[in-house]
Order: sequence, then C-alpha cells, then structure tokens
Amino acid sequence: MSNASAVERVARLDANKFRDPEITADGQKRAAVDLTRLRTLWFNTGTLCNLTCANCYIESSPTNDRLSYISAAEVATLLDELDRDWQAEEIGFTGGEPFMNPEIIPILEDALRRGYDVLVLTNAMRPMLKLKAPLLDLKERYGAKLCLRVSIDHYSKELHEIERGGHAWKRMVEGLTWLSENGFNINAAGRTCWQESEDRLREGYGRTFAAHGIRIDHNDPAALVLFPEMDETADVPEITEACWGILSVDPDDMMCASQRMVVKRKGEDKPKVLPCTLLPYDTTFEMGTTLAEAGGAVKLNHPHCAKFCVLGGGSCSAGD
Repeated sequence: MSNASAVERVARLDANKFRDPEITADGQKRAAVDLTRLRTLWFNTGTLCNLTCANCYIESSPTNDRLSYISAAEVATLLDELDRDWQAEEIGFTGGEPFMNPEIIPILEDALRRGYDVLVLTNAMRPMLKLKAPLLDLKERYGAKLCLRVSIDHYSKELHEIERGGHAWKRMVEGLTWLSENGFNINAAGRTCWQESEDRLREGYGRTFAAHGIRIDHNDPAALVLFPEMDETADVPEITEACWGILSVDPDDMMCASQRMVVKRKGEDKPKVLPCTLLPYDTTFEMGTTLAEAGGAVKLNHPHCAKFCVLGGGSCSAGD
C-alpha cells in the first residue's frame, strides 16, 4: 500500500482563514480559551531525532535543531516557578526524541523528585535503549510516576514503516518489549489517518500487543491514544464563539485550558512558553519566558486548534 493511498486526501486550506486572531474569515468573533488551571507543563527537549518521519508535524530529524536541547538548569528554573505558584500534576517531555538530549536523565529525575507525574514521548529506539541502566534506576525509585509513551503509527509493520522508514518496526518493538518486560509504566500513541474505524484500529493494536507480550490495554483510550492528523495546509473550519454551543464542546476541555509548553529556540538566550505542544514554531503564539506571563487566554487562530483539539478531541496529556 502506498502512502498516498493509505493516508486521507484532503482539500487545501483557504488562504483567508486563520489570519486575524480576533475575527474569522467570514467576520465572526474567533473563539478563545482561558487557562482554568495549569495541570500539565510540557518541555520540548529539542527537535533533533534519530528518525526523519514522513509526516512529523514538528519536522524532527537528525539535522533539525531549530529547537535546541533544553538544559537541566533551564527546566529547573521553570519547575521552581511551577512549585511556587501553581498546582500542576504532570510534567511532559517531547521532542524530537527526548532521549537524545544529553541531560535528559537529570531532567527527568528533577521532575520526579519534586513529586510530579512524568510523561515522556519516545520512539523507544536506540537513544532510549542506550540509557537502560539509569532508566531502570528511575523506575526502581519512582515506579509508575514515570510513564513512557511509545509512538506506534500503525499496528502493522508495513504502515508503521511508511511513516518511519525501513527497520523502524523491529527497533521500536525491541524497545517497547524491553519496557514492558521490565515493568515500566507504558502506553502507546497511534494515528487515525489510515481510513480505518477506531474499533478496527484498537483491535489491530490489541493483536500486535498480544503477539509481543506488551502490557498495554488497547481498549483504554488513555493507554492507547489515537491522535487525529495534524496538517496545517488541510482545509478545516475556523472556530467561532458560537461553535462551542453548536458542537457541544466545552472550552475547558481544550488542551490550552490546562497545559503549556516550553521551547528553547536555536540562538535564543531563554526558553519561551507556548499554549500547547502543537505550535512549536509559530512565534505569534509566544506568551513570554515565565509561566506567570503565560496565563492569558489563547485565541484559536491555527488549523491545529480546530482539527486536533476542537473537532478531533485530541490532547497530549496522559490524564485527558
């Protein structure tokens, strides 16, 4: 099966949409989301990755360093503020591949030592497996407080490798199996672009997990997260204030109502805080360098706000 036939074909985005943060293309007031509580703080550990995936929304690769490796000291500064002024529960780490960051183990230990639940998004391949000993140590000391979410784009080797390249399946399965056999708190992230129903996808993942002895409940939406696609060139409706009632969607359920993400842009002195994990490069969504500056409302002025969050019901947090 080719990539073109496996992934949905979609209309292109109208160039007049998502231009004005206040007003939609048809003149209606754009929806906004208030921060009701900061439940999850995300850190992008850097965009460098051991893979170059076909449809990576953040364009991670072995050469993309547009987001630099964040340091343990920079993370600690934000965690100090979080400890002091907020009642957060979870710290998330994404990339790139987080385990390529040379300070990832002390970063994880700092967050765990402070009592937070820690979620790491990983491809479970060689960068992670090179850190078996310190990961086992963290698991021994902090148990289920450390959760690793492994990216599995499809339950079949063929379609997973359409996205991730040859040999990616075997290496991912090796890492996932190691995590499962050693009692780590694990879950998985899949994709919904394959023109299959959710039930069929979950059944397929269930067969794959069973075949490899993986301890993940494929019927649990928190254990197997199936994400809607993110393509900012695909046509999606803009979200107006009226849409909350029309769609029966609560703005408090949106990711930016309870989450923020920290990125370190290449060449910049300080990390910046953004509304969520989905907008790493869009400087119009920068909210400042501290969490205090990032407490304002977020205008839903991006295709990902519509497709992933409002219409897709997506969230990157472990608890949503």
